[in-house]
This record gives sequence, structure tokens and C-alpha cells, in this order.
Amino acid sequence: MTSTRTEETDPFCLQPLDAAAMLFDAPWHRFAVIGDSLSAGTGDASPGYVDKGWSDRLADVLRHIRPDLAYLNTAEDGTTTTQTLEKQIGRAVEFEPDLLHLPCGANDLVRRTPDFAEIERNLRRMYELASETGAQLTTFTLGRAYMIPLFQDWSERVARINDITRGLAGEYEAVVVDMWHHPVNDREDLLSEDRIHFSTSGQAVMATEMVKSLSNVLSRTTRA
Repeated sequence: MTSTRTEETDPFCLQPLDAAAMLFDAPWHRFAVIGDSLSAGTGDASPGYVDKGWSDRLADVLRHIRPDLAYLNTAEDGTTTTQTLEKQIGRAVEFEPDLLHLPCGANDLVRRTPDFAEIERNLRRMYELASETGAQLTTFTLGRAYMIPLFQDWSERVARINDITRGLAGEYEAVVVDMWHHPVNDREDLLSEDRIHFSTSGQAVMATEMVKSLSNVLSRTTRA
């Protein structure tokens, strides 16, 4: 059955001006994104939703507050943590961001036997380099709707890499938006045709969750 839900009626989505109001005192002028398709916001268009990924949506929200926002997104579909370290983190550091999004290693899982020690080393090195910029760091955990049926232990793989992501985010005071537990995973129309990437309806929800999480950071800073 085709959903009649739209971005305006979606209970999990903030409208652009409401999102901007939540970040009205945001200090960020330079927003950078590195990583894979999750970072890039790859996904099929959803009827009734703006055809943009979460990162472009967040940049639009920030531009309501900072019209001069500088935005760099080097993310590429299929990129592993090793490739991100080799080709992207250097560009991001040179950009001198004050808000920087890091990947969570999704493509490293699509191997016969993932090397979780290597994944953690790569991600830790990314966090080390990223933290030297002084930027507020952000990341996602993988959603449970993301499935690769070929691997019978897929859920265990995702749970393990999500634990790595949460651990590193805690160490480096990064915002971690936990999509594993989000109820949007239960929507039948969430995934793109490839059954891997969130469609733009899911991208809109991810953008909203990032805005809410960043708003919480600002609230803690204000109270401090």
C-alpha cells in the first residue's frame, strides 16, 4: 500500500524553520562530512519529501542561522574506513571545520570475515585526527532496517560495529545519533529500491534526529 505520509505530516520530522529555531544559537560556520553512502545521504526519492539527503538538509538548516556557512561533503558510496582515512580525512582537516561528521564503517561489514580490530583502529585514527580540529564531531549508528540477508550473522555484525561507534563517540565527546533503536526502522517504505539505503523519507528523519542531538549539545553548553 502506498503511504500518504508527507514531510509536513511526518511525526518524526521537523519543519525547516522549527529545526532552525532549535539551533538558533549554533556557533558552527564550517560543516564537513566524510565517509560512505550513509554520510553522503544516498537514497531514492520519496513522494511528498524533499529529495535531499540528511547532510544536505542539515547544511540547509544551518544556513538559516549562518548564511555564510561553508560546507564540504567528500563522502562516496562504497567507501571503507581505510579508504576514508587515505582519501578524505586529510581534506576535512585542511578545511578546518567546526562541525565534522564521521562514518561508522558500514562497508567494512560486507566481507566474508570483517576485521573488527582493523575497523576500530581506522575509526579511532579518524577520531584522533578529527579531534585535533577542535570541531564538534557527529556520527550515526546503523539502523536495524539495513540488512544483508547473505550474511546470517548480519545483526551481530551491526551490533558489534554500533558498539564500537558508541564507544569512540563517548571517548571523543561526539554526538552519536542512534538509528538502531529508532521506530522509523519499522516503516515498510523506509528503504530505497536497493533495500540498503534509507529513502529520502528516512533521510528527513535522520536530519531531524541530528538537529535534536545538536540542540541538546547547545543546551548543555548553555547550562555549563
